[in-house]
Amino acid sequence: MSLSVLSRKEKERVIRRLLIQAPPGEFVNAFDDLCLLIRDEKLMHHQGECAGHQHCQKYCVPLSIDGNPVLLSHHNVMGDYRFFDYQSKLSFKFDLLQNQLKDIQSHGIIRNETEYLRNVVLCALKLYVSDHYPKGNCNVLRKTVKNKEFLIACIEDHSYETRDCWNGLWKSKWIFQINPFLTQVTGRIFVQAHFFKAVNLHVEISKDLKESLEIVNQAQLALSFARLVEEQENIFQVAVLEELQELSNEALRKILRRDLPVTRTLIDWQRILSDLNLVMYPKLGYVIYSRSVLCNWII
Repeated sequence: MSLSVLSRKEKERVIRRLLIQAPPGEFVNAFDDLCLLIRDEKLMHHQGECAGHQHCQKYCVPLSIDGNPVLLSHHNVMGDYRFFDYQSKLSFKFDLLQNQLKDIQSHGIIRNETEYLRNVVLCALKLYVSDHYPKGNCNVLRKTVKNKEFLIACIEDHSYETRDCWNGLWKSKWIFQINPFLTQVTGRIFVQAHFFKAVNLHVEISKDLKESLEIVNQAQLALSFARLVEEQENIFQVAVLEELQELSNEALRKILRRDLPVTRTLIDWQRILSDLNLVMYPKLGYVIYSRSVLCNWII
């Protein structure tokens, strides 16, 4: 169906759906491509603002305020397209298309035991992230639901290599209630990758977790929580690598015309070439013999 025959509401719905489907790191590219098709600047700007707000929440888009990292998610949404940052105590709008903060306002927060614990957990989580992620970001938020206090920890790292035709994102979210002696941690780890050089390949892997933590004091809780996150993310990473390796092996077996052993042995081509040069005498027989030995050795 041509876009010209759609009503304005139908166009808005189609545009927003396409923009929301944009993989992490590719929202602006998708928006620019749609602008070439729609040719309605006002319509695209409005839908880009709405879809960009949802994209930020979905993929924990990172930004920096006063040198401190902030992760955007639906947990720090205030309404009217605004986000709130507990560290800087600021609320703001974020224009994803312009990569710009807008309408920044100052807010006060209640300084209580929960806020102190949030800062302690954030410090422990930052140490973990700095040790395990090349360019990782993390944030810890507070939330009150039916007079119950919760802490939400978010971790994000990404590598957007558009020139090399691939983008990848790792993110995780951990929630636990502040109880006197025991709390249950609910977590979700999510990995997404997009390869678009010779094929258009999307990979999404996720895992939901539930673990219990004993609470002795705030320092112990923060350290135990960071160790729990480290343990579960390491287990997840190993499992993902094993699954991808098995998938690669299966694909390789289907491509080959006959089964060959996969030894995963590194071939030292420099040594082989050096040995080959040593036996490359003027006599033709030596040359043929040396090449046949080389071919048999490789196979």
